[in-house]
Amino acid sequence: MTVALVLVSHSERLAEGLAELAGQMAPDVRVVAAGGLEDGGVGTSYDRVESALRGVLDAGPDVRVVVLGDLGSAVLTVESVLEIEEELAARTALVAGPFVEGAVAAAVAAQGGRSAEDVAAAVRAAGAGFAEGAGSAAGAGPAEGCASAGSGAEPAAGAGESATDVVERTAVVRNRLGLHARPAAELARLAAGLGTAVTIGPPGGPAADATSVLAILQLGATGGTSLVVRGAGPAAAADVQQVVDAVESGFGED
Repeated sequence: MTVALVLVSHSERLAEGLAELAGQMAPDVRVVAAGGLEDGGVGTSYDRVESALRGVLDAGPDVRVVVLGDLGSAVLTVESVLEIEEELAARTALVAGPFVEGAVAAAVAAQGGRSAEDVAAAVRAAGAGFAEGAGSAAGAGPAEGCASAGSGAEPAAGAGESATDVVERTAVVRNRLGLHARPAAELARLAAGLGTAVTIGPPGGPAADATSVLAILQLGATGGTSLVVRGAGPAAAADVQQVVDAVESGFGED
């Protein structure tokens, strides 16, 4: 299954700018903007939303679409399209969440090969983290039949784990601009593919779920910052070291 995104905004430029930002973080994900009216004015267009959805879904039967809207009337426009165009509705999920943060989280999740349900859950988790503030990424309850997202809490020792299973390493951010959007997205994708739940944060400070690009960005880690990378479990030593190596590589930047 391939997951694409459609971003519906009252502003054509806002939708296109957000699609560009999300595309930078998830280069293999199709992100389509459906913003503004046909005459260039502010508003949402039934025809533009329908065209965006058809354009994405026509790419193949295995494509699914996650849709985000910027304001309530944008959501109403999407709902109108899905109510009338039943064949589109069957492969489309309209998800409530913050427009910018949700689109970023969805793009990174889709880039990692996650299902449409998981991508939708990432949008809702972005909404929870946005509402609760920095350092919190607790998932919201399930909706639209999707599973809830995980929290950003530090991994607890499970059955058979002891203090000796916990691994901590220190990594220094080498990027001159710090862990901004692109390296944060790369780090989140790396962590999502590991077998260990890894957290990252300043010494003595709040730890972020390393699979959450928004939680990483909320750290505000600038160049030269030291971060503690932590994980627990049988593969923790190798997995934590992978994260440390990635951070200290600078993700290909100076």
